[in-house]
Amino acid sequence: MSDTHFRPFDSLLDADTALATLRAAVAGADDGELFLERSRSEVISFDDGRVRTASYNAAEGFGLRAVRGETAGYAHSSEISEPALKRAAETARLAVGDGGGTLAEAPRATNVKLYTDNDPMTDAIFSVKLDTLREIDAFARALDPRVVQVSATLAASIQEVEILRPEGHLVRDIRPMTRLNVSVIVEQNGRRESGGMGGGGRTGLTGLLTRHHWEGVTREALRIALVNLDAEPAPAGIMDVVLGPGWPGILLHEAVGHGLEGDFNRKQTSAFAGLMGQQVASKGVTVLDDGTIPDRRGSISVDDEGTPSARNVLIEDGVLVGFMQDRQNARLMGVAATGNGRRQSYAHTPMPRMTNTYMLSGDTSPGDIVASLKDGIYAVGFGGGQVDITSGKFVFSCTEAYRVRNGVVGAPVKGATLIGDGATALRQIRGIGNDMALDPGIGNCGKAGQWVPVGVGQPSLLIGGLTVGGSAA
Repeated sequence: MSDTHFRPFDSLLDADTALATLRAAVAGADDGELFLERSRSEVISFDDGRVRTASYNAAEGFGLRAVRGETAGYAHSSEISEPALKRAAETARLAVGDGGGTLAEAPRATNVKLYTDNDPMTDAIFSVKLDTLREIDAFARALDPRVVQVSATLAASIQEVEILRPEGHLVRDIRPMTRLNVSVIVEQNGRRESGGMGGGGRTGLTGLLTRHHWEGVTREALRIALVNLDAEPAPAGIMDVVLGPGWPGILLHEAVGHGLEGDFNRKQTSAFAGLMGQQVASKGVTVLDDGTIPDRRGSISVDDEGTPSARNVLIEDGVLVGFMQDRQNARLMGVAATGNGRRQSYAHTPMPRMTNTYMLSGDTSPGDIVASLKDGIYAVGFGGGQVDITSGKFVFSCTEAYRVRNGVVGAPVKGATLIGDGATALRQIRGIGNDMALDPGIGNCGKAGQWVPVGVGQPSLLIGGLTVGGSAA
């Protein structure tokens, strides 16, 4: 594939023919679009002193959608050609049937660009990337003799999309992504523990390759591993929990964010269905989904239907005021699309998805929040988690947590899991810190088999009455 910019209507398709084919497919439909994409990605992994992975992937294709009521016809192909487009149009058209729909108004145009359109994979030659990973490995081992294994991964990608609307409107977006991850395993007296840190965003690789940056990431990965080396078994029971700022917002994303996506609420399968305008959280709790933050991992200049991203308030001072919407669910619910129609690739249909979801700061210092905790857990890092959208029930494992008694942070604990449900947890927030932070750029979100990059964030929070699962006798 060429390294020049993706321009399918310059070489692969005739623009007038493609538009006529799309219009024929959506005649009598409520909505639809032609989504064209080219993506390229590179991953280099250095593990335990040697190269583990060095891969480059490229793909391109299109997806054509026709929407009528609650039904969507979708066909996609990795071959961008007029015959393939015609076959896709005939397939998607089956969802329209006899028609009778009224084509929805086109998304508004925008000239906003939230990130560079340069290809991050060209920021450094392969040997420089590999040498940086070798330096990270050597640096981590030199920091502490207890380091027995180091893994470092550098990833870069670029996604180029063009969205043709039936009205003739053409939307383009070029989306870069980079990330550096470091994982360290330490051993002492036969006990092994791990720690990891990383991040990135819709930026070039240059900043991630600076020694100042990767040294900080490596030191933090080692610090977490050493903390866990000294960790005691976590207690179990119902107790108050303080969540740290930044990445712990992943709990907010999973336990609350998914429940505020339009499709789940339209179908009445969310714990928040039917609660619009009602108090669903403690006073002072304001939750946003904001795809407009420059260079952030979850940001998008336009979504995958061509709607500009937005700063959407979901919960304001504890009151439910909005949902995240794609075009189909917004139309069926009689509200405006919010720029949250996202898809993994041309082979997938769009659906309501989060971008950067976070809670705004309060007015309490984080020190005072921890000091108010009489007996509980201070959780600063999270790993995997699960949530049931209908009930809002969640289970999350802590990767870094501490026992707190009488406001004093004590020993680190290992094996702590937080169990609860999102709706109850929102009402049990008793303290909101003034230290809101976004995560370092490591989030991925799965829904219906599709994965998209996201961001999370929050201030320090005191939540009462969570169930803590632990292994202490």
